[in-house]
Amino acid sequence: MPNWGGGAKCAACEKTVYHAEEIQCNGRSFHKICFICMSCRKGLDSTTVAAHESEIYCKSCYGKKYGPKGYGYGQGAGALSSDPPGQNAHLHSKPSPSATNSNPNKSSQKFGGSDRCPRCSKAVYAAEKVMGAGKPWHKTCFRCALCGKSLESTTVTDKDGELYCKVCYAKNFGPKGFGLGNAAMLEERE
Repeated sequence: MPNWGGGAKCAACEKTVYHAEEIQCNGRSFHKICFICMSCRKGLDSTTVAAHESEIYCKSCYGKKYGPKGYGYGQGAGALSSDPPGQNAHLHSKPSPSATNSNPNKSSQKFGGSDRCPRCSKAVYAAEKVMGAGKPWHKTCFRCALCGKSLESTTVTDKDGELYCKVCYAKNFGPKGFGLGNAAMLEERE
């Protein structure tokens, strides 16, 4: 059957994709509205897509399905450094005639619904999210509140929603007295 429109077939819905609405990922074409995560159905773009064979996912769902397993990865590893080489999608989007969103209420809901970093108050997206003290943080903001040292899941301690390295936490909030690493003196007894 001839391809009258000249467009490729969408990998998701198998209908013709015209040039103005085409997004390419791993050599396959998609309509912009069909370029969604196979698990959670969120819309994808070049910064949020992770491909596995013929399937496309958001980085959060990809991390949950194909990322590392075990203690410390319970929040979804995303698709950061856990991706095998060559698994990240190569994405090319055709320029669209209008880059503005026709429904401003929808865009404000999406932006307003994203997590906020307690340190800088900016949006935290799945690819950069680190959980600590029950809150999402940027990797670059995941630092000790006192000394500024970068933290990891094995070195972080929290108090009242703030993050500390174990050394600063022990100095400021740990037990005090003789033999506990502090220079405090015990009172003399009479």
